[in-house]
Amino acid sequence: MDVSTALRLPAPARRAKLRRGWRKLGFALSVAIIVSPAILVFLWMLSLSIKTEVESTAYPPVFIPDAPTLSNFVQMGLYFWNSVVVSGLATLVALVVGVPAGYGIARVQAHKLTVLILIARMTPALSYLIPLFTVFQLLGLNNTLTALVITHLVITVPIVVYIMAGHFETLPKELEEAALIDGGSVWTAFRYVALPLARPGIVVGTILAFIFSWNNFVFGAVLAGRATRTLPAAVYNVLTFEQLAWGPLAAAALVVTVPVLLLTIVIQKEIVAGLTHGGVKA
Repeated sequence: MDVSTALRLPAPARRAKLRRGWRKLGFALSVAIIVSPAILVFLWMLSLSIKTEVESTAYPPVFIPDAPTLSNFVQMGLYFWNSVVVSGLATLVALVVGVPAGYGIARVQAHKLTVLILIARMTPALSYLIPLFTVFQLLGLNNTLTALVITHLVITVPIVVYIMAGHFETLPKELEEAALIDGGSVWTAFRYVALPLARPGIVVGTILAFIFSWNNFVFGAVLAGRATRTLPAAVYNVLTFEQLAWGPLAAAALVVTVPVLLLTIVIQKEIVAGLTHGGVKA
């Protein structure tokens, strides 16, 4: 609406429109004030990540380096790939196992099994380290990505099973019963009726499982080797007693944070839809 049109409005309507405009402006300023510290920290991390070690420790501080470098990000390339492989495979296996398991739990009303799965998820990761380390040592899998994928299933599978069990319980059973009456099998009802309707829950389970696996530190720090570390473990190994490598540390922090942040922003509508349609039960 242009200025001339606004002036032709009745006085009450103009006042109401002005109040709405001031509210929007106030809300935008409030959001900018609240978010500005986080944005400034993010920009400073970005500045550190493209500096050399000399520029990172210069005084007074230099925000824009004279010769930006990507060497700090190159150092994190291997660890980024390790995190992608481990989190991706752990999430994929969790979906293959957890979605049918959640469907079975929901249809037979095995609530005690759901509680048992939650207990396995809530158990501290340190409780699994010694037995897993011993088993992997006997199998010769220590310091391998395979060991990390297997250990991350402890994180991803319970999340997917719990979310999918809650989501399948909200789906109408009449549709599956109609498929069975028409001659379909239980697998047919699951594959062509329940599974398409469970898409929001699958999206939520996938994202949460991937995020928890991506951010896991303990398994990567103990069971991984120098060439198989994931990003959280790589961030920890940047911190040394001799010095604090600000450039690699900032680059690693950005590489850890940005993919998950972008993924969440892009599919936030799917996450909200999945949560509101029974993806997570209270």
